[in-house]
Amino acid sequence: MNVIGYVRVSTQGQAKDGYSLAYQQDEIRSYCQEQGWDLITIYSDEGISGAKVNEDALEVDRIGFQSMLSALSTQSIDAVIVLNTSRLWRSDIVKVLVHREFKKHGVDVQSIEQPTYSIHKKDPNDFLINGLMELLDQYQRLEIALKLGRGRNQKAQQGGYAGGRATFGYKAKKGQKCITVDEKQAQTVRRVFEIKEQHKAWSLTQIAELLNEEDFKTQQGSMFTKVQVKRILDKRDFYSGTYRYGDIEAIGLHEAIL
Repeated sequence: MNVIGYVRVSTQGQAKDGYSLAYQQDEIRSYCQEQGWDLITIYSDEGISGAKVNEDALEVDRIGFQSMLSALSTQSIDAVIVLNTSRLWRSDIVKVLVHREFKKHGVDVQSIEQPTYSIHKKDPNDFLINGLMELLDQYQRLEIALKLGRGRNQKAQQGGYAGGRATFGYKAKKGQKCITVDEKQAQTVRRVFEIKEQHKAWSLTQIAELLNEEDFKTQQGSMFTKVQVKRILDKRDFYSGTYRYGDIEAIGLHEAIL
């Protein structure tokens, strides 16, 4: 059976030390070896929430996940292996989107910690158990978000940068309450808006293709996709020098790129 793996960590700290990613990858490799399955590759997303979704395009807003879907459309894959289904989704809307894409490609989910799980199975006991586990995951996510939100709101009220990883185009130093322009990334940001202004009718994919032709790179040093382009274009106000967090809006807390 041909399979591919998928791993994800949701916090900046986990993405930085790589421990959780490595653990998930090792578990997937061992599990596939025990089952005698052919593990083609493992896709990953670092520091990305399992609830993140592009509501306009109705698609999962993760680079590694999108790369995995591209592979599913071009290769004969039987299943996607994960440590737990929470690595694929942590909200009901993302779960629906994942199921939709996997069923389109005839691919099932094999969860190491939930061995009876299947996106096709309708057994009432499995439905109850997996449903309860997913509700617990969602509860934990909301609890963590509430705690983090309180701290970030306080930082923003004090005039500090409340985000986690600095927005593309900027850099943040640990322990400091401000961000500064990363000039190399800032050139890329300016080029994105320049292309959009010159070619107003272009799709996000066309903009990404031109950026790649001109050898611009993402924050991870990879080629651009429509997902990264949209993230940059959606932050025009931020790149113009306006900072928003919740109900707080301030101008002049960070240097404008545009």
